Amino acid sequence: MLKPGETAPSFAAQDQDGNEVTLAGLLEQGDVIVYFYPADFTPVCTREACAFRDRFEDLQRVGVQIVGVSSQDADSHRRFRTTFELPFPLICDPHKDVIRAFGVDGPLGLGTRRATFLIGRDGVVKNRAVADFFVASHMDLVRAVLDDRK
Repeated sequence: MLKPGETAPSFAAQDQDGNEVTLAGLLEQGDVIVYFYPADFTPVCTREACAFRDRFEDLQRVGVQIVGVSSQDADSHRRFRTTFELPFPLICDPHKDVIRAFGVDGPLGLGTRRATFLIGRDGVVKNRAVADFFVASHMDLVRAVLDDRK
């Protein structure tokens, strides 16, 4: 799994609407939070997505983008995004190319670990949070980003 100080792997993948999302494209707009989650519509993943949604505008104001990544298909991501009014893209990674590149594949290749990475405009991981079953440390990372940019 990537650690702070390491360079994030570049990626190009489709979001819920079939649009290509690249790390390079996101970083052109500023720092980016890339968060990985196991599955749409599960209780913890829903709570996490909604917590990111609720801080989205605050992060936008300080120049930080958000993108979610999981292995579900575009249809599942579209329904999840619409149901919970998520304002950020959800990347479809059914073959786990991005998931593996970031080192967040689950044990024995099963599932996806819950991990959040803050990637600086230079492509370097500035911070990360890893907690498979809880959301608090991921939101602590968001609070730290916001506090640093006041």
